[in-house]
Amino acid sequence: MKCVECGAEMTTHRENYKYGACGLPGVTLVGVDVSRCRDCGEVEVAIPNIEGLHRVLAQEVARKRERLTPAEIRYLRKWLGLSGVDFAAHVGVTAETVSRWEQGATAMGGSAERLLRWFVFTREPVSEYPLNMLKDVAIAQPRPIKVGLRVEHGHWQAAMETRALAGIS
Repeated sequence: MKCVECGAEMTTHRENYKYGACGLPGVTLVGVDVSRCRDCGEVEVAIPNIEGLHRVLAQEVARKRERLTPAEIRYLRKWLGLSGVDFAAHVGVTAETVSRWEQGATAMGGSAERLLRWFVFTREPVSEYPLNMLKDVAIAQPRPIKVGLRVEHGHWQAAMETRALAGIS
């Protein structure tokens, strides 16, 4: 393998690698291929299935018992694919509050932290913002839900077409 910086031959070994690119201190990739250039010092790391790596890392962060650090809050938000503004809207706070959490100026509240952890375990990282409906929660006046439900093959589901038939608006 040739070095992309200087063109010299690189040597590759399996080793443990401190993975600082994720933004979290203390993350080590165990037994990955690391290529080094003896001439210029360039280092390249082969990371297979990087999406899977980041998913496992997000789940490990969300699973820890201690409170989240500012860097961990930022990592989880970014892993979910949410901007600070969008994350703030989903959690029901201002973008400034999210910034203060991520800078360590203010501690994240327990409810918001539990919600962030829940997002990690129940959501795929978003690319089309499927959580947008959460922005509108609690804006309108409260009113009881009206929904038609039906069972098909032993599984319940909301029945949009039956709402009109059942007189549900």
